[in-house]
Amino acid sequence: MTVSTESSRDDVLDGEQRRAGRELVLELVFRPLSRPLVAVLARARVAPTTAVLANAATGLVAAAALARGQLVAAALLLQVKTLLDNTDGQLARVTDRVTLTGRYLDTEADLVVNAAIFAGVAHVTGEPVLAAAAFVTLTVVLAVDFVMTELYREAHGTRVPLPPAKDDRIERVLHRMYALVFGPLDRGIGRAFRRDAVDRLTVNVLANLGLSTQLAVLGVCLVAGTPEAYLWIVLACVPLAAGLLVRMELRARVP
Repeated sequence: MTVSTESSRDDVLDGEQRRAGRELVLELVFRPLSRPLVAVLARARVAPTTAVLANAATGLVAAAALARGQLVAAALLLQVKTLLDNTDGQLARVTDRVTLTGRYLDTEADLVVNAAIFAGVAHVTGEPVLAAAAFVTLTVVLAVDFVMTELYREAHGTRVPLPPAKDDRIERVLHRMYALVFGPLDRGIGRAFRRDAVDRLTVNVLANLGLSTQLAVLGVCLVAGTPEAYLWIVLACVPLAAGLLVRMELRARVP
């Protein structure tokens, strides 16, 4: 994202340099929890793509539980999904199996899971229009987070090259899907802003609108029995992100 900037498209980056901004929920909770799991999976020779599929399957089960009104179960499963989502990239780096296939698969799987989760929220709240608007909003906010992070890294010379493409049919299909869904969005956002205008405050705030934080907040809303509240929280990200981007551009124009 566009869908998941902290684990999908940033999985190709190296360890502690993965992000220009720091997502607190990820850094303080899910990444420390994922490290021992990565060690176990590496010893068991589990493929990173298997971890991606496990994370996607967990997310879909969570969405089904949500649609059935099992809010607490859904909340717990979403946190397990986040844990797995922050495991596959580390596993790929530890086992030296970082690939474009994994990158594309993770991003596209997150998009499908997000759509299922918002469909579940729509069903349980009876607010399909609000849920659809929140889904589109989250997709765009995550895209902005990703592009701003990339622009910041380019401006500071810390962007890590992507792994080489393989002559693999699955990778080609995933790449075409990725380019079709995310390409126009990423290019549009990238053309709207200068890379030298992106500052550290912008990427740090946007990082904390990332998917790990989003699912943690959704989990809290589900446990509290107020899933509709999460939809409004997502929509509230729009003025926050817009304000950051306006501030960034205004600062860049000051001599």
